[in-house]
Amino acid sequence: MSSTNVIAERSAVEETVRSHIAPKVITYRKRKRLLDLFGSLFLIVVFAPLMLAIAALVKLTSRGPVFYSAKRVGRMGREFDFYKFRSMYVDANERLQEVMPENEKDGPIFKLKNDPRITRVGRVLRHTSMDELPQLFNVFRGDMSLVGPRPPLPNEVEKYDEYAMERLSVRPGMTCYWQIMGRSNLSFEEWMKLDHKYLEDMSVVTDLKILLKTPIAVLKGDGAY
Repeated sequence: MSSTNVIAERSAVEETVRSHIAPKVITYRKRKRLLDLFGSLFLIVVFAPLMLAIAALVKLTSRGPVFYSAKRVGRMGREFDFYKFRSMYVDANERLQEVMPENEKDGPIFKLKNDPRITRVGRVLRHTSMDELPQLFNVFRGDMSLVGPRPPLPNEVEKYDEYAMERLSVRPGMTCYWQIMGRSNLSFEEWMKLDHKYLEDMSVVTDLKILLKTPIAVLKGDGAY
């Protein structure tokens, strides 16, 4: 395939990101990928019974598919299919404009603690972060890492400045600094600062520390909605 065809196939978001930032050189890249590969496989096996139970619960309590899939932006602007257990009603996207004026976050993101589009089961899943478990498959296939900045939506990236875009210089993750330090209770600016701190601190030790602290943060449930 010619370079012209490759460029033609890239999304507008990817082209924008690539024109503003360079990929970060990760000195422990191979070890990080091994941690992701074997870590995600281990967790998939461990949580398989729980995921089956959640799938049945989602299916039996509200109309619609078990999984929610949407495009998210990964390393260097590459888009990928991002998976979660469905926690909202099937008409959630159509109702977004209704609740948009109630947005509780600053910056190019939307967060609403008592979002009426979330199902009863979905509220429990979000509070416990169990809706995120299908992302283990994203990690296993290489779209994501166990640890890294959370993957944003394409329309969010379109509003990023160069500072925010730098978080896309690495593979996105399931957990990160702001996931264990307040989550949605933090401002968008605080998210960006913590993601840049991760870019500076990246190492196997840093990743293991964040992974060990994540279950504690999940149990506390601070900022989980």
